[in-house]
Amino acid sequence: MRVGLLTGGGDVPGLNAAIRAVVKRGEGEYGHSIIGFRNGWRGVVDGDIVPLTRNHIRNVLPSGGTLLGTARYHPHASNGGMDGVLATLEAERIEALICIGGDGTLHAASKVAEAGVKIVAIPKTIDNDVWGTDRSIGFETAVGIATEAIDRVHTTAESHNRVMIVEVMGRSAGWIAVTAGIAGGAEVVLAPEEPFDIDKVIKFLKHRHRAHANFSIVVVAEGAVPAEGTSMSYEAPVGQFGEIVAGAITARVKAEIEERTGFDTRVTVLGHVQRGGSPVPADRILGSRFGVAAIDALARGESNVMTALRGEEVVLVPLPEIAGKVKRVPSELLRVARALA
Repeated sequence: MRVGLLTGGGDVPGLNAAIRAVVKRGEGEYGHSIIGFRNGWRGVVDGDIVPLTRNHIRNVLPSGGTLLGTARYHPHASNGGMDGVLATLEAERIEALICIGGDGTLHAASKVAEAGVKIVAIPKTIDNDVWGTDRSIGFETAVGIATEAIDRVHTTAESHNRVMIVEVMGRSAGWIAVTAGIAGGAEVVLAPEEPFDIDKVIKFLKHRHRAHANFSIVVVAEGAVPAEGTSMSYEAPVGQFGEIVAGAITARVKAEIEERTGFDTRVTVLGHVQRGGSPVPADRILGSRFGVAAIDALARGESNVMTALRGEEVVLVPLPEIAGKVKRVPSELLRVARALA
């Protein structure tokens, strides 16, 4: 079988582990030919291919990013995109596709599957917000990076009697903010799941600084917003592709804290630092497990499904079940973050 393989959307640590697993398992166990598409769905439309063998995947486990390249392109939303995908697959005699991506890439995969293409998807996103799986590739590394950053600003916050605000990624779900906030000992965590009341944040910081500390750490997800009817009005600015502008919410929160408390307040926006660098072992293992599961699923004739981690087991879930859904941080985890303030 000739199996196509692509990575779409934003890069994350652990993608190369999944690519490696697909190639090793597909070539070694089943004798498949693995054909990589450069730059995500854009490469499928353009017919930009690279055959993948064991020679191409040596020593890639510790490497960040993706050896195939990636792009934010969705064929079902582009003129002639779907026709281009189907034409390339026919011309290259691709019998099935493995797509590694986040919600946008997986939504595109479901549309291509509806057109009759055999597809198995693998979830990756540092936001960890793909519905149907406990973990997505890249999340554990991003949390580690964010936690280390919080640890580092702790010392300068305490030394200079400052409020330090750390902004992390998370447009629709605050997984990184909440988990790294708990792990790093943040005093305040602002996440999209719970719109915040800036008056309560200010009251808490004032009380803390009067009572028992002269510094505070505030972790903010980029998608955090103030609650309706509270004293802070805010509308998140968006970029060219609808993405939230990095640093916008933290700049506003900083201004509110400084104006209302007089506390010296500084901002650190982690941005793409969270995506980069070598994957932690957990992401290497998860990528490897998902890659093996995906190629095994194709060998069994499965299609229109996504690999998912449920507890300690890797299972398959139907792609239509996850379409348009976001996995948000559960209330219990949010409660822990508040309890440890």
